[in-house]
Amino acid sequence: MKLNTIITGEPGALPPVILAHGLLGSARNLGGLARRLAGRRVIQVDMRNHGDSGWSDDHSYAALAGDLAEVIAAEGGIADVVGHSMGGKAAMALALLHPQMVRRLVVLDIAPLAYAHSQTPLIDAMAATDLTSITRRSEADARLAERVEDAGTRAFVLQSLELRPGEPARWKMNLAALRAEMAELVGWPEGLAEGAFDGPVLAIAGAESDYISREGEAALRRYFPQIEVQRIAGAGHWVHADAAQAVGDAVATFIG
Repeated sequence: MKLNTIITGEPGALPPVILAHGLLGSARNLGGLARRLAGRRVIQVDMRNHGDSGWSDDHSYAALAGDLAEVIAAEGGIADVVGHSMGGKAAMALALLHPQMVRRLVVLDIAPLAYAHSQTPLIDAMAATDLTSITRRSEADARLAERVEDAGTRAFVLQSLELRPGEPARWKMNLAALRAEMAELVGWPEGLAEGAFDGPVLAIAGAESDYISREGEAALRRYFPQIEVQRIAGAGHWVHADAAQAVGDAVATFIG
């Protein structure tokens, strides 16, 4: 599937950098990191079923990795790839399935294993929110607050609410497909070969997050023998937002 992209910078001596966002996000979620990497050609993608990219009933990591491979193929065939959460799993799958397309890989607060959590309740809350006659994001926030207590979570998903004059408000994501594929999303594909990608890998974990546990770090080291793991103090799962400068500096230094 051809993905919608936000591209900054011109082709240079180094390959482009692909930025892949997490579940219920969009390309713009990693805009701060893109700005930090000014001087490189940076491609922020809307993953399938998100933002302005196409919709599909297939939201497997093989499909997500294939989408990223298509972007890289159009950019010369090799890239540095940075992915957060769902985007991080897609980036890891890409590196294992198409190792020749990845020069360096950065994984933000996720590991190659199955998780027990689910975002289905949040998706159900979004789908159940009445968007009739909504003209301002603050109105949508008030209605969503009836089902989602956390203001930060609401602010995050409301970035993907499309408001256009004269048109009904709508979520810019395929909630039905994401809900149906939730087991796939929180899982990890079978059959990916450990060590298939032996290039440089950086995993950045939020010290306040439990997404890269001791088990998760062990899994990362099994799949990626050249991995370096950094933990950022005071940061949670949204490590690139909680510690933007530290993460930006780490990524910029690693991808050179």
